[in-house]
Amino acid sequence: MARRERYLVGLDVGTSKVTAVVAEILEPEGLDIVGIGVAESRGIRRGVVVNLEAAVESISKAIEEAELMAGVEIDSVYLALSGPHIKGFNSRGVIAVAGKNREVAREDVRRAIDAAKAVSLPTGREILHVLPQDFVVDDQDGIGAPVGMTGARLEVNVHIVTGSQSSTQNIVACVNRAGVAVAETIVEQLAASESVLTDDEKELGVALVDIGGGTTDIAVLSLAGTVYSKSVRVAGNAMDEAITLWARKEHNLLIGERTAERIKMEIGSAAPLDKSKSFEVKGRHQLEGKPTTVTMTDGEIREALAEPIRMIIQAVRDGLERTPPELAADICDRGIVLTGGGALLQKMDERLRMETGLPVSVAEDPLSSVVLGAGKMLSDFNLLRKVSIE
Repeated sequence: MARRERYLVGLDVGTSKVTAVVAEILEPEGLDIVGIGVAESRGIRRGVVVNLEAAVESISKAIEEAELMAGVEIDSVYLALSGPHIKGFNSRGVIAVAGKNREVAREDVRRAIDAAKAVSLPTGREILHVLPQDFVVDDQDGIGAPVGMTGARLEVNVHIVTGSQSSTQNIVACVNRAGVAVAETIVEQLAASESVLTDDEKELGVALVDIGGGTTDIAVLSLAGTVYSKSVRVAGNAMDEAITLWARKEHNLLIGERTAERIKMEIGSAAPLDKSKSFEVKGRHQLEGKPTTVTMTDGEIREALAEPIRMIIQAVRDGLERTPPELAADICDRGIVLTGGGALLQKMDERLRMETGLPVSVAEDPLSSVVLGAGKMLSDFNLLRKVSIE
């Protein structure tokens, strides 16, 4: 939170940018975004700290910019986490209902969730979120809120999200060294889902694909709960690297990351364009060492991007294949929602539609989905409680 209790702050430390958002809590209920700070991300690669000092500097810059706009001093934040070290799996907890009348109490729900999260984890991993999917009271399943119901046996199905302790601790240490504390950590898929998905979509079944800078985060949601989540190490930056390698291999042209990103946005595509495009690329000839200009076409850039796009699509298909069969029909109806900067790649939605056979839509504001979703979670303490492991 900021210095005063009526302010809450979200922080998204991504591979491409660091974003801080300051929200003012309005009475009786509501939220007003009063400050946003954005800084180029340095020292962070695929959600992992690779240069602590550079990461601290980027975080500090974003926070200072948000403070200046909001006119408040920030002392703690809600931190969005991402990276391939974050993994999810499903678990189940079963307990006997306590009490003479066999009426399910909040304590019974807590005990059932505790039983579900009593799992053995590899050394160095920790539980980040325990997300209840549904409850079963005796033989009655699909229950969302069991408190007050009568039964002898209570079961809960949960989705457990885990992460690397060291990766999380290093990100938190960077935030601390920037002069602020971390009040809570929130996995990016959850924050994004609160921003871009409707309650009906989360209830009936939908897949969320967030193509960021360093990672692509995939989440399948149904019955208002998460049934599958995964992060893979291929996203926007991998596309830029593929274009850089293509320019060097095919044209002996050395270009930087920003030039590669501009090529991607101008003529890059995941499927053939309706009208061919070309782009003049300026760089340095790797053999002659002098400035050179080369004309590239959308066709060759599409060929350069073929492998990272294939890997993203395969990760999405893996997630859909691991969705429980009874939910597959629901996912087929609602399909896939794309968000993140990679969602802006031309024809990405069309290519994903062709490969999966599912309807695909792009979020209204894909670049800001995580930080806006974090803002929504900041304004709703029930959402924050939902993602807490306590």
